[in-house]
Amino acid sequence: MGIDEAGRGPVIGPMVLCGVVVNEEQEKELKKIKVKDSKVLTAKKREELSEKIEKIATHTIVIRVPAHKIDTNRRKGVNLNQIEALKMAEIINMVNPDKVYIDSPSYNSHKFSDYLFSKLENKNTEIIAENYADKKYPVVSAASIIAKVDRDGQIKKLEEELGEAIGVGYPHDEITIKHLEKIARENKGKMPRYVRHSWDTTRQIIKKYEQRKLLGFFRKITNI
Repeated sequence: MGIDEAGRGPVIGPMVLCGVVVNEEQEKELKKIKVKDSKVLTAKKREELSEKIEKIATHTIVIRVPAHKIDTNRRKGVNLNQIEALKMAEIINMVNPDKVYIDSPSYNSHKFSDYLFSKLENKNTEIIAENYADKKYPVVSAASIIAKVDRDGQIKKLEEELGEAIGVGYPHDEITIKHLEKIARENKGKMPRYVRHSWDTTRQIIKKYEQRKLLGFFRKITNI
């Protein structure tokens, strides 16, 4: 099994984790279709490969962690690495593979691996957690692709529901920031569930709105 995620850092939308299970022959098929880390592929290529991976793999499992669930966990003291490990364990426990390759989100891969292992039902499962595993192991690349395609699909669905563009959901995206600022104005600083309230970006936008509101109040008093 290979496991990877998409949407760890954005301020909008879910984090999506995917587990892909293959045997040795199926792994050769993944190499033939030239799976790669999803970040180096175009959206069109990812979608093409995603369909092929689904046909090749024995299992593909996708778990979404909504923004409000991430916030709830963080309020309880469960950090993002732990959230990711818990969901990876959930995927592994569903299928019970012999060996699992994981793209470790932490620079301390051993610590992450130990925490993940403590959540597994089958203690005979071999865990190989490495940084940049999505570049090294085809089965992790495959998981990376499916996770990314699913997350992109969730963002597109959200845009359709809202009837406006929200960008890719990351703090560096101007469209995303403009959308958040618009929400802050229209909802008087309150953010919807699809926004990660615990992110610094969100807090800064709310703070900016509150400062402008306060400034407007003082100007009104001064005019009076």
